[in-house]
Amino acid sequence: MQFQVGNSPFNQNQVELLNQLLTTLTDSQKIWLSGYFAASITSNTTNAPQSTETTSKPKKEITILYGSQTGNAQALSKKAGAAFKASGFDVTVSAMNDFKPNQLKKISNLLIIVSTHGEGDPPDNAIIFHEFLHGKRAPKLDHVNFSVLSLGDSSYEFFCETGKQFDKRLEELGASRVYPRFDCDLDFEEPAEEWLDGVLRSLNEQEGGVHQEVAATTVTPAPSTYTRSNPFKAEIIENINLNGRGSNKETRHLEISLEGSNLTYKPGDSLGVYPENDPELVELLLQELPWNPNDSVTINKQGDILSIKEALTTYYEITVLSKPLLQKIADLSTNNLLQELLAAGNEEKLKAYIDRRDLVDFVRDYGTWGSSAQEFVSILRKIPARLYSISSSCQANPEEVHLTIGAVRYTAHDRKRNGVCSIFTAERLNIGDKLPVFVQENDNFKLPENPDTPIIMIGPGTGVAPFRAFIQEREEIGAEGKSWLFFGDQHFMTDFLYQTEWKQWLQNGTLTKLDVAFSRDSEEKVYVQHRMLEQSKELFSWLEEGAVVYICGDEKNMAKDVHNTLIQIIETEGGLSREQAEEYLTNLQQQRRYQRDVY
Repeated sequence: MQFQVGNSPFNQNQVELLNQLLTTLTDSQKIWLSGYFAASITSNTTNAPQSTETTSKPKKEITILYGSQTGNAQALSKKAGAAFKASGFDVTVSAMNDFKPNQLKKISNLLIIVSTHGEGDPPDNAIIFHEFLHGKRAPKLDHVNFSVLSLGDSSYEFFCETGKQFDKRLEELGASRVYPRFDCDLDFEEPAEEWLDGVLRSLNEQEGGVHQEVAATTVTPAPSTYTRSNPFKAEIIENINLNGRGSNKETRHLEISLEGSNLTYKPGDSLGVYPENDPELVELLLQELPWNPNDSVTINKQGDILSIKEALTTYYEITVLSKPLLQKIADLSTNNLLQELLAAGNEEKLKAYIDRRDLVDFVRDYGTWGSSAQEFVSILRKIPARLYSISSSCQANPEEVHLTIGAVRYTAHDRKRNGVCSIFTAERLNIGDKLPVFVQENDNFKLPENPDTPIIMIGPGTGVAPFRAFIQEREEIGAEGKSWLFFGDQHFMTDFLYQTEWKQWLQNGTLTKLDVAFSRDSEEKVYVQHRMLEQSKELFSWLEEGAVVYICGDEKNMAKDVHNTLIQIIETEGGLSREQAEEYLTNLQQQRRYQRDVY
């Protein structure tokens, strides 16, 4: 759309300025401005007679429900809520576990923004709503318009599975899809904005155009301009190995300066880190490619240009294979063996091939694709940010953030492999270097508002990170509530992370109880869940007193074992059936008294 002087009330200079601005705006921004100016004119018309009755159309309503484990879906829901509010909608934004399912009968427009957790599972705060919607009590939703934004990671087998399930089930219940589901990979910002623009446009058209009754609002600038898409280049001020000599592990403690960023965080939040690929791995890949490492490639829609070597080092993911990636490669490749691998009925063979192989393996096995370096990189995805639980309190460490990162090294398919970010921080990140970071809020893993509330923290290995932040914060604010930490690792002598600090907090009373389990120090392996069972009576009494339980760490094994142990303790000490104990734990979850940060 272009303004012309002849058909607008603007002079030539104003028209030029308007046309320059319009080309940069998204549909949702244009809608927001139209509502803003309409409200501004209304509020300035002081001579118009006032009426206690309105003649405008009733406000359109929309309900946005999110299921979020790390905070991405929640942040997108807040953004969507603001866009719809500016467009004249009466907006409700809610976590799925805070939403009463019987309210579904009263809404007409529903947006679902949900991530997929683990192996195709709903995030913790979506489990109950997901079960309700897929159960017999779910109501008919013929009166509901809906759309789903699904977040996931295409390197997992069940990519965006939870969003797909919600989308299918809502349709089965009679709801009308007002805009197609979008499935977003780790680089979700652009597709999420496209989805939001599309839903806004579709619903506004359905409601007969832009609703003009929008209150003018004051836009409060964000406390920091640094985000996932615009990370802060933070200086490393400390990088030490926490494990003792002779340990099988290497755990790095990083202290990072946030000075000048205005970034703040709360205990339970995560820090997003953008790493670089291992130069040795990049060199191995370049040796297999037919192009000159200095050949230029365009890496994004903004037209930024790097050499293929720089692009493979700093921009593109080269360590993970996925089915969606191989399918894209197959469209550009003439390799018959690759077509066979992707053929229907070959799922198990494909899954076995993808497991722990990288781009170097693939190029060696199936060759390159495309006729140029540009075509080769065009289907690779960006290196995703790694999220790490913050292990410090902002109150106790102003303008600093601390991380606790375990170095990942292993051998697979006759080659040594390294974790992209963990080895980047362990081997190539020095004091004074800059690291691109952003803060990821996580409202699903937070200290209780009342500092007198008892807390039980279960975090073996690097899972102890957020609990160091919790206790630093509780010490800083003088919290009176009891606190109990269950920590585990391999060896007492070499792997007791932050041992001196825990002992100091025990002495000054900030930490009430500490139980540890070192699995390799005895013939029979002992883990944190065994220590929990030993303290079964007291642990249950803390629960009865209102304690909040936190779990952080490995989801596949530890978190499941701890979850089952909690049910066993509740069943035994509470004199309940298994079903009643499970319901007890579900109720704790609904009350935000059972929170998990698992990966």
